[in-house]
Amino acid sequence: MSLSFHMLGLFPDLFDQYYSESLLGKARDKGLIEFHYHQLRDWAANKYNSVDDKPYGGGAGMVFLPEVVTSAVRNLRANHQVQHVVLTSPAGKPLTPEKAFELSKKKSILFICGRYEGVDQRAIDLVVDEELSIGDYVVTGGEVAACVMVDAISRYIPGVVGKEDSVRFDSHSNGLLEHPHYTRPEVFENMKVPDVLLSGHHKNVEEWRHKESLIRTWNRRPDLIQRADLSKDDKEFLKELIHKKV
Repeated sequence: MSLSFHMLGLFPDLFDQYYSESLLGKARDKGLIEFHYHQLRDWAANKYNSVDDKPYGGGAGMVFLPEVVTSAVRNLRANHQVQHVVLTSPAGKPLTPEKAFELSKKKSILFICGRYEGVDQRAIDLVVDEELSIGDYVVTGGEVAACVMVDAISRYIPGVVGKEDSVRFDSHSNGLLEHPHYTRPEVFENMKVPDVLLSGHHKNVEEWRHKESLIRTWNRRPDLIQRADLSKDDKEFLKELIHKKV
């Protein structure tokens, strides 16, 4: 059974080239996922095909009209068996590995690609299941955010990524940032690959990688450490690390 992604916005054609040139294109060819693109203007109810208007209360930007968004979503739910509706929004909850995995179990997801100042709140209340964000920043359009979300979700579908360990050891998959990687040559500009990676001792390699993940996370994203499920040994290692830096 494949997962169907529906993309609703003003620039639906932006998606196809990215998907065709990535692993997602191969997954589509295998029948693991499907993509459907929908032009929001197809549901415009006026002769100008406008889908937005100025916000009440004043301010810059434009807001998607509630009747356009609700009509589009209701039509797509009825005719394409859309199961779940996501609005890409910087005001949404952050997309986490847990949320991406949860969404990968759906049968069909519709992404409303927000733009300008956003979507009329009444439309959100009526037809949107959840709002999701890719980070604490704003991009020009929700198409970019939707691309990221679809990619992250698809990685959890069996068969999309050739080696499932690639997903299992991704950054954030266990609450930590991923360890450093090395490849040939063994020495590059007088910088040598760590000896443990050349040892062939798998247990030592795994221990090294885990400690490097802890170190990298502590240095770059200490906020993640507070939420990570750490073992007693992990906590002791971090205490020693902090003590050495003090």
